[in-house]
Amino acid sequence: MIRLNALTKRHGGTLAVDGLTFEVRPGLVTGFLGPNGAGKTTTMRMILGLDLPTSGTVTVGGRRYRDLETPLREVGSLLEAQSVHPRRTARDHLLYLARGSGLPDRRVGEVLDLVGLSDAAGYPAGGFSLGMCQRLGIAAALLGDPPVLVLDEPVNGLDPEGVLWIRTLLRGLAAEGRTVLVSSHLMSEMAVTADRLVVIGRGRLIAEGDVEDFTGAGAEVLVRVADGAGFGRLLELAGAHVRAHGDELVVTGMPAPDIGRLAASEGVALAELTPRRASLEDTFMELTRDSVEFGAAL
Repeated sequence: MIRLNALTKRHGGTLAVDGLTFEVRPGLVTGFLGPNGAGKTTTMRMILGLDLPTSGTVTVGGRRYRDLETPLREVGSLLEAQSVHPRRTARDHLLYLARGSGLPDRRVGEVLDLVGLSDAAGYPAGGFSLGMCQRLGIAAALLGDPPVLVLDEPVNGLDPEGVLWIRTLLRGLAAEGRTVLVSSHLMSEMAVTADRLVVIGRGRLIAEGDVEDFTGAGAEVLVRVADGAGFGRLLELAGAHVRAHGDELVVTGMPAPDIGRLAASEGVALAELTPRRASLEDTFMELTRDSVEFGAAL
């Protein structure tokens, strides 16, 4: 288990992480989400002992990372997939890590096979594509067969087959009882990979819960009426949130039966009343709209 308690990090006058408290539990894939500049990578660096907290604590299995006796056997990580010497082959890179941690050489072949790089094991990493670098980084994270994995954007650069592979791999590792924390900007992928989500913005915790909590809590109702503007105002007066798209209204904060009753009481003829679950992307955008550091004009 990974446990953060009031974790805070300042870089000079910048508050990068602000009092984060949450847990990453075994047996689940936990998605770590937030817009650019939210503090995700800084948080992961503190988990891995690469940055020291300004205040607060973070432990892995009840201990600080720097107190782990054999870190590679206890925590596997991927932060920078391309942080490999360009002239070193994939096999030699992993052999260097394995021997430094007292792991048997045969483990290198096992993880190369697992990530699909056996045929490229003798090639220098400098000639690898981004997707191949990601696979090599994941191989390094799995080298010590650790019970905890911390992966920053592992899907970057992967083709559709690779995305499916990493999804299956992560879910399989969690099913074995491992603790898996993974960050990503791909909401559609997190919706089908993660069991639980932690969302941060500007260094602060915004929301956490099961994936179903995010898509279910933001359930929408599609409404079509002749006078969309007029009925939209009635819905907002009744406490609903309304987004207009032509003659359609997308309503949140009011279930379909209540919308139907309001329409009946006001004599409004409904052409359509369709409940639908919000996508994770829609919910994420709504949660983080006030936490975006750099936003384009739309």
